[in-house]
Amino acid sequence: MFTIERIELLLLIAALVAMVARRLRLPYTVGLVVAGTSLAALGIQTGVELTKELIFNLFLPPLVFEAALFIEWKRLRLDLVPALVLATGGVTLATGLTAAGMHYLAGWIWPTALLFGALISATDPVSVIAVFKESKVEGRLRLLVEAESLLNDGVAAVIFGVLVAWVSGHQLTAATVGVDLLREVGGGVAFGLATGGAVLFLAGRTTDHLVEITFTTLAAFGSFWLAQHFHCSGVLATLVCGLMLGNIGTLGAFTDKGREAVHAFWEYAAFVVNSLIFLLIGVSEQALFNHFGTLAVPLIIAIVVVTLSRGVVVYPLAALFNKSRRPIETKHVHILFWGGLRGALALALALGLPADLPNRTEIITVAFGVVAFSVIVQGVSMPWLLNKLGLIQKPGTREPELEGNNGV
Repeated sequence: MFTIERIELLLLIAALVAMVARRLRLPYTVGLVVAGTSLAALGIQTGVELTKELIFNLFLPPLVFEAALFIEWKRLRLDLVPALVLATGGVTLATGLTAAGMHYLAGWIWPTALLFGALISATDPVSVIAVFKESKVEGRLRLLVEAESLLNDGVAAVIFGVLVAWVSGHQLTAATVGVDLLREVGGGVAFGLATGGAVLFLAGRTTDHLVEITFTTLAAFGSFWLAQHFHCSGVLATLVCGLMLGNIGTLGAFTDKGREAVHAFWEYAAFVVNSLIFLLIGVSEQALFNHFGTLAVPLIIAIVVVTLSRGVVVYPLAALFNKSRRPIETKHVHILFWGGLRGALALALALGLPADLPNRTEIITVAFGVVAFSVIVQGVSMPWLLNKLGLIQKPGTREPELEGNNGV
């Protein structure tokens, strides 16, 4: 349970870690995971347990909303097709490849392997985006990383839901799967549009920036919870809602002062939520430490399989656009590959597995291990890779934008 004292302690730790990480030129998310692990190792109790309910009900809505709020539709539209291809085809292929690897190399049964493949295939670019901000990386690369991650979160959650129903013994046919997908995707988009439209209508009738912030808060959580209540995709609902408010809201629904206040509020909210998540990931890693010893082999196999699957998927799919009006630069593809970190959604899906599911503990433990590896190893090496590829912008320069239309 959260209390004011516990929140204050965790935020104090997060602030201090962020300061130290900046001096050491490390992603602060890496420092938070290490700090959380250290707290647990020293026997210092945070009093907060990372659960599916906590991640889904409190953490995911603001994270998805904040990321969508800052994406410009006119820029996203140019790269929407590549982002959709990477998110849909990429997640589906990565799920299959990861499942096959865990089945044949780690000896996991197919249901267990498929569930793990689905939940671990969605990427979380929080650490990478933090590095982008520090290194002043903007433009198309940042847009591709954020857009693909937001879209593949929704796709992974939908695929995972279908697989859980299958593993739980529900009879699935092409028709039922099609209906489920239509409900998840179509319902999520519809709830996002409805919530966003309602908030824009209300926001246009006030000039109070505090009220405008309140409306966006209701939009972030309301769109997610409403869609989840009706068994639709909360991630897609909040994504659509955030895009609406971040783009249509600039046409007059929000005042200039309100828009500045909303942006500042959500930037801080994202920092707070990310701080709590990565601290608690570190605490949970320590709690699962005993299981890591017995699952060392599957964990190593999973890290290798997940990483290779990401590469096998990203490079060919990106190559599809080599002849298009907006080809994806090779150095950008390298970042899309190595920057495909795993995070909150993977853990939420793993923790939400049915209690009676065979091999549930193994899936959760290995998922936490893969997330820790991606955040620490890939996150720490990202500044070096950006510098090696010449993607760190010098003061006074901007990344050139390619002309094109719809990414094809």
